[in-house]
Amino acid sequence: MTNQDKFTKALAIVGTVLLWLPLLAPLLLGLYSLAQDGIYRLDYLMPAELFALVLAGGALLVWAARRAHAYFGQVAIGLLVAALALVAVQVTAEITGLASGATEVGGWQWALTLGLLALYILAVAATAVYGLLLLRRLFQPPLPQMR
Repeated sequence: MTNQDKFTKALAIVGTVLLWLPLLAPLLLGLYSLAQDGIYRLDYLMPAELFALVLAGGALLVWAARRAHAYFGQVAIGLLVAALALVAVQVTAEITGLASGATEVGGWQWALTLGLLALYILAVAATAVYGLLLLRRLFQPPLPQMR
């Protein structure tokens, strides 16, 4: 194994972990809350609040995918969709008045904003899954050469 292979694997590992962290943190903290208080509390906004981790992990994963010549398009598109969906969530909340409180929670404005947030979370999850697929490919033993 060359140093380049080790570096690519390290990029893929760190990038994948950083992408999964914003997805798993709300679930794990909800379980902690359940154990402490007997009430499961899910902070569904946490993946959006932890976008810096998504961006850093996605950038590392794009770099690793480029170096490995595998899943580059899927990872890059997933990260792009996630970023655009998060911007759309923020713009939609501002335009509809949900961000300022001028519009009550509920109605089509709320549904649209939550739908865009769901798109963001799904895009992050898809990118994280491609990170796992990239790791599987990177750690796969080489095929024997036919003679």
